[in-house]
Amino acid sequence: MGDGMTGCPTAPTENSDAAVLDVAASGAGLEPAFQPVVALDDRTVVGFEALARWPGLGNPNPQAVFARARATGRLDHLDRASIDSAIDTALALGLARGTLLMVNCEPTSAYLGRPRDSALARAHDEFQLMFELTERHLLAHPRALLDKVVALRADGFAVALDDVGAHPDSLALLDVICPDIVKLDMQLVQSDPGEDQTRTLSAVLAHHERTGSILLAEGIESEEHCEQALALGATLGQGYLFGRAEATTLQASAVWSPPPMKHPIQPVSASPFDTVAAATAVRTARKATLIPFSRHIEAQAENASDPSIVLTTMQRAANFSGSTRDRYATLAATCPLVAVFGRGLPVELGAGVRGVDLAADDPLCTQWIVVVLGPHHAAALVARERPTEATGPEGDRRFDLVITHDRVLVTIVARSLLGRIP
Repeated sequence: MGDGMTGCPTAPTENSDAAVLDVAASGAGLEPAFQPVVALDDRTVVGFEALARWPGLGNPNPQAVFARARATGRLDHLDRASIDSAIDTALALGLARGTLLMVNCEPTSAYLGRPRDSALARAHDEFQLMFELTERHLLAHPRALLDKVVALRADGFAVALDDVGAHPDSLALLDVICPDIVKLDMQLVQSDPGEDQTRTLSAVLAHHERTGSILLAEGIESEEHCEQALALGATLGQGYLFGRAEATTLQASAVWSPPPMKHPIQPVSASPFDTVAAATAVRTARKATLIPFSRHIEAQAENASDPSIVLTTMQRAANFSGSTRDRYATLAATCPLVAVFGRGLPVELGAGVRGVDLAADDPLCTQWIVVVLGPHHAAALVARERPTEATGPEGDRRFDLVITHDRVLVTIVARSLLGRIP
């Protein structure tokens, strides 16, 4: 369930008293409300989104409640309580078998798994259960996020990405998460797009075309908003025009399920080089040849109009110094995530650059990788150093390499690296 505010920006009150927030963050007084999800072509109700509400506590702002839970170490408990409450209430209210039920979840909250959670097991059997990943903190803990997405899909649950367009993290991660449903933030629907919004919509539409993901427009409160949502390519919608969040009636008109993805998520191996080498031709080059290619790919991230994530392996901490450190500090000023991997690297590299210390036996210790992945741009240099028997000039070190702009391959490499970031 979570703190969804879809289509009802002023429904909860601004009761943010600390004592009230503490009680709500514990899960006490939690009562789910359900907002209809409709097919925009004929206005039929195809499902519901469960929203966290605390009417007995004066309806404190859900975002404030979840922020309080995070600050006091109770986020996992509140997240799980919200989801279980949504499922139990939907079952008690007689939500029809096979109906779409969308529940919000924090990107990095603990996930017990369907076999260990009786509520999830019942929901899997009764409903078309879909987990909405909230937009905040998407890149705070990439490994936990990716593990959660993999576990959800393995348990037979679909995934939605909430409020896309409200924060650059969601755009940068579209291909990494590959959601079944992309939920367009209400600001994209309730006004004519400006320059920034047009870039966002262009990125979302490109992802939709590549993958077949479904677009759901949030905040539809008028016929004009509905017309705008249809023009943007949305086929599902939510908002006051179709109904407010309620706690008593759950009547769906049709059964709906997401179509199969055109490009489902591919498995990730521990060695990015082995993955790309199996899919495309490998060449051999000296280090002096790789350096300008590496910098060219970095420059593409710096000059991109849309936010990109930048990931690079440096083999050893000593390689991240001087002009290299300066370049990555510049990238971190505009990119939502810049991470450097290598033996002996500290977690904080300054200027917003994240460091990842590699274990001695990690395959990345022999690989030189630069990845740039954004809504419109994907590029990667993936190289592995060749063993040498004699020492020579530094610039003469040889690497087997692949340079690719294949978005599927670049995304696989990015997932492999992101899965190493705690």
